[in-house]
Amino acid sequence: MSNVKALPLLEPAVEPCCPPLTERPLTADEAVRTAAMFKALGDPVRLRLFSLVASHEGGEACVCDISDVGVSQPTVSHHLKKLKEAGLLASERRGTWVYYRVEPSVVAAMGQMLGTMG
Repeated sequence: MSNVKALPLLEPAVEPCCPPLTERPLTADEAVRTAAMFKALGDPVRLRLFSLVASHEGGEACVCDISDVGVSQPTVSHHLKKLKEAGLLASERRGTWVYYRVEPSVVAAMGQMLGTMG
């Protein structure tokens, strides 16, 4: 019999970039961070890439699996880099390929920020 005890996995806490828009006005820093995220998603190719990564089986996608979006591979890499710089994607190199994943806390925070509107 072993004394090893498995610890439960905890979901990362959602740390929103900003409060819900109806709660209070954004500070200048919050507005800059939020605008960068929405600007990155404002491009149709980036929005499609973000969607492809987010909906990919297992929650992550190899760059080799998401290249068919109507632009060249270097352009795909450029757009993925912009999404990563905006904090919307995380990446990990495995051998010669890079795998991308959407940070669940980012999506939850964006939804929380916009969810109280309407």
